[in-house]
Amino acid sequence: MRPALIILPLLALTACATPREQCISDANRDVYVLRNLISEARGNLARGYALAESTDVRTLTKTCRGRNKDDETFTYPCNETETFTTTRPISIDLNAEQTKLNQLERRLTQAETNSDRMVAQCIAIHPE
Repeated sequence: MRPALIILPLLALTACATPREQCISDANRDVYVLRNLISEARGNLARGYALAESTDVRTLTKTCRGRNKDDETFTYPCNETETFTTTRPISIDLNAEQTKLNQLERRLTQAETNSDRMVAQCIAIHPE
C-alpha cells in the first residue's frame, strides 16, 4: 500500500479534529508512514518479491436508451469508461530490501522519540 493512501484518510479525519487532535495527528504522521513502510518491506521479504499496483482504463461499448421529443424510447451505442487496479509481482533485491528495512526501523525509533516529544508539546499548547 502506498503511503499516500494512508495519509489521505488521516487528513480527512483531521479536518474535523480539535486543534489538539490535529497537532497530535501531525506529530504522529511520520510514525504512521514509517510503520506502513516497515510492514510493506517485511511482507516483501517474507514473500520474496514485491507487489506493484497499476491502474488501467478500458472503454466498454454498451447500448444506452434515450427518449426523443415525442417521448418514444430508442437505443443507441455509447461508451462507458471503466478504471481498474491490478496487482502484479515484481522481483526485488532481497539484500537491498533487508537494508531498507533496517534503515526504516532505525528511523522509526527516532521518529517515535520525536513524536513523543511533539505530542507532549501539543498537550502543553492545547490543554483540554
